[in-house]
Amino acid sequence: MGRSGIITFKGNSMTLQGEELAVGSPAPPFALHYAEGGIQTLTLDDLKGKPTIISVVPSLDTPVCATQTKKFNDELASLADKVNCVTVSRDLPFAQARFCGAEEIKMRTASDYQTHDFGKDYGLTIDELKLLTRAVIVLDAKGNVAYKEIVPEVTDEPDYAAAMAALRMLV
Repeated sequence: MGRSGIITFKGNSMTLQGEELAVGSPAPPFALHYAEGGIQTLTLDDLKGKPTIISVVPSLDTPVCATQTKKFNDELASLADKVNCVTVSRDLPFAQARFCGAEEIKMRTASDYQTHDFGKDYGLTIDELKLLTRAVIVLDAKGNVAYKEIVPEVTDEPDYAAAMAALRMLV
């Protein structure tokens, strides 16, 4: 298993596990889970056909993760039927659904809680915490990586403008 690199969490160095995701490469397949009338599965194939933004957060139950999800939800409202938008964390699908209901979030949420394969295959697992790091990935309609940002300090917000610009170029 290769290393994606080093990030910091509250100033402390942390190691990312998994393979580094390269811009221009096909996105690895995944099976994430969400709560909608029970536990459902979301795969990469479900997202193909439209550009996709994947907002990755450690936990929706923290202020920066909640802010990131709300900001992308608001930014993406005007593109609603032209793109796919997914927030991924390791929160349980029921907790994700509760958060979105309480905060009026329209973005789909999906969880990597079962296998942790998404974090490993996308190089986004913080080894020391076993959580996903903060990141944004934009995929084209064919499922290729068009943009990637791994936020160097987990408690900082991503570059919303750069991610949205990358997504808008694909619409």
